[in-house]
Amino acid sequence: MNGVSILILAAGLASAQVDPDLERRITELEKKIRLLEPGFAAAANRDLALRVAALEAKISELLPPAAPEPSPQPARAPEVLSLQPLSSGSARTPEPEPELRLPVAGYMDFHFNKERTQPGQLDFHRFVLLFGHSFSDRIKFWSELEVEHAFVEGGEEKGEVELEQAYLDFLIHPAFNLRAGMLLTPIGIINERHEPPSFNGVERPFVETVIIPTTWFDTGFGATGEFGNGFRYRAYLMSGLDASEFDAEEGLRNGRQKGFQSSFRNPAKAARLEYSGLRRLTLGLSGYSGSAGFNLNTVNPRVDIFSFDGRYRAGRVDFRGLFARSYIRRARELNFELQRDRGNLPNIARQLQGYYVEPAIHVLPRRFRNDAVLFARYEKFNTQHRMPEGFLPLPEFNRSAWVIGATFKPNADIAIKFDYIFNRNASSVIRPRDSVNLGIGWWF
Repeated sequence: MNGVSILILAAGLASAQVDPDLERRITELEKKIRLLEPGFAAAANRDLALRVAALEAKISELLPPAAPEPSPQPARAPEVLSLQPLSSGSARTPEPEPELRLPVAGYMDFHFNKERTQPGQLDFHRFVLLFGHSFSDRIKFWSELEVEHAFVEGGEEKGEVELEQAYLDFLIHPAFNLRAGMLLTPIGIINERHEPPSFNGVERPFVETVIIPTTWFDTGFGATGEFGNGFRYRAYLMSGLDASEFDAEEGLRNGRQKGFQSSFRNPAKAARLEYSGLRRLTLGLSGYSGSAGFNLNTVNPRVDIFSFDGRYRAGRVDFRGLFARSYIRRARELNFELQRDRGNLPNIARQLQGYYVEPAIHVLPRRFRNDAVLFARYEKFNTQHRMPEGFLPLPEFNRSAWVIGATFKPNADIAIKFDYIFNRNASSVIRPRDSVNLGIGWWF
């Protein structure tokens, strides 16, 4: 639902006769507004007319020049449970207490994946619940608890439970707020916006899996804010990556500490600047730098990551693209130390690079309540883009992929997905398999 239609509906509600369905509809409008402005809070007064007035005021604020894309986490604020304080029963009326808001949300997806010549597999990939709490208008909590692959068993590679987010926001000023706890690293597009209906394709992009190790989270603290004119930022000090877990095929991905007794000896710095001041355009610039040798004896390599991304809509056509490059300083010494520890040479690169471009078209007319999207994504990613002196790149890790598919949304919060992936690499010996994928994802 766009801003104009929300405004029209809100105006109609303001003059409508109160009925049992009215409050539910207003609550749904408030949820839609929070998709555009996560900081928006419903009026503490439960009077419906005041709530409609608050909605109209916020929509008027968001419309010129256009409503920006929703800020990252929390990606959406769900329905609000209001707990009103009880009367003390005394003659003196007690001072009103702040409204207690207990938001609950979640997202889930399950997939069917089949590589060519291999049997297909069904996997309930993710079951995620998000919980929040407002201690006051200026202190808020948000969390994300995920179960991957449905079944967790100690000592077996069945699945895992992850606490991907758990942080406090201290709201001081629109331009400067504090955040601390378990944080998503603000790099790229998908890492902070990884709910299934928010992207095309059954699986997340390859570039934002091995070049940027999505989903990437760890303990830390920092600042967030908006400068006005469409600029917003996040800047954190976080636990760094673990270079002892890097490898040639998946790059940095296995080096995520994930908040489990994470080393903070040399905290990493991560920051993202976004611009959404032009209608339907969002640009992002991300950077990361941190030492990664706390588990090593003789070398302390530094990891630097740079990425640039953009999203744009022109009529019924969407465009999305990202470029990322990762640097591993002292990669030569890192390879030799890991060889001494493991007995084999891991052949880790000093530079990893990838990019993707994705056009998509909405094929159903706007008057339809459903949405259908056809898309094509080209990805080029090389986890051995530049090698240390004396090391040769392995051509099977110089990869590319065409991902062609469709997304159907019977509801804005439900995505039924299909894609076919044409996988390629530079090797004449080790050839990757194409794959077909089906999936259903939803959030609430």
